[in-house]
Amino acid sequence: MSDIRIKRIYDAASDDDGARILVDRLWPRGMRKETAQLSLWMKEIAPSNELRKNFSHMPSRFAEFIQHYHEELAANPDAVARMKELMANGRVTLLYAAHDTKHNHALVLADYLRSH
Repeated sequence: MSDIRIKRIYDAASDDDGARILVDRLWPRGMRKETAQLSLWMKEIAPSNELRKNFSHMPSRFAEFIQHYHEELAANPDAVARMKELMANGRVTLLYAAHDTKHNHALVLADYLRSH
């Protein structure tokens, strides 16, 4: 199984994060680029603006969001392949800004990458 971790970007960076990849389309509020200690910002693998706005971080819409985000990922093979390359080089930590740790796109992305 791939070594993928998920972490809020506001949590402190640690030496065991591996490649720190921001997977949000928008830069996180209040986060300084120096503090983020990113390896890469992959806006292109984040949910589309339309999907993000439709989901609106409402847990009742999460199942529908998962389905549509999977469709977007399937239609975006270049970004998925780039992420797989990064994963082949070692641990990857997917960073996201959402407050909800149980209903967010980074969880969906990690599951998708592990199963495809």
